[in-house]
Amino acid sequence: MTSLPLPQQPRQQNACIVMVDLVRSTDLASHLSLRDYTTLMSEFVQVMMLGMERHGGQVLQHQGDAVLAYWEPQDAAQAVDAALGAQERTRQLSNAQRLGLRLDVRSAVAEGEIILGWVGTQLTAYGLPVNLACRLCKVAEPGETLVCQRVYEQCAPEPRPLTLPPLGRPGSSPEAVNLRLSAADTAARYCERRIPRWQGLATAT
Repeated sequence: MTSLPLPQQPRQQNACIVMVDLVRSTDLASHLSLRDYTTLMSEFVQVMMLGMERHGGQVLQHQGDAVLAYWEPQDAAQAVDAALGAQERTRQLSNAQRLGLRLDVRSAVAEGEIILGWVGTQLTAYGLPVNLACRLCKVAEPGETLVCQRVYEQCAPEPRPLTLPPLGRPGSSPEAVNLRLSAADTAARYCERRIPRWQGLATAT
């Protein structure tokens, strides 16, 4: 059996993956004119990409209402900063304000081993962290960020465990333990480590 080729110039490494997804984008597409929707989504994607790059991330791809990026694992705090800041950046979109819309995003951060390489002209990543970030993003509430256990251990100043339904199958790997974050706590408490504001952490059972 012939094996399929890897992406061009593949590189196997650990990475921190961030996914940001716009909430209710299908409803927006249904109720806005095509021109307004296109203008809004174009601004959203550009602002998300610039925000991730400003925090040191490398954008991998964007598809419709979602943007994916990666950081080196030692830069997990910057990745979380970018994920948490996505909500505020979304609220400041000029086209959303013009249309009288209040937009929300869901975001997720996961870390682990990936294969990174080029598919055509697109830098792409494959591996568990990519899949886990997508899963976490889907179950996050509007305005929330979910992270995996590895990211939490690097960035969270102190644990406050609550119950969050498991995402994976029974006996899933430690990477599938999830934590719920939002940017609504006091900033001063964690300023020494330059960790963003964390509230409502939850571990999967």
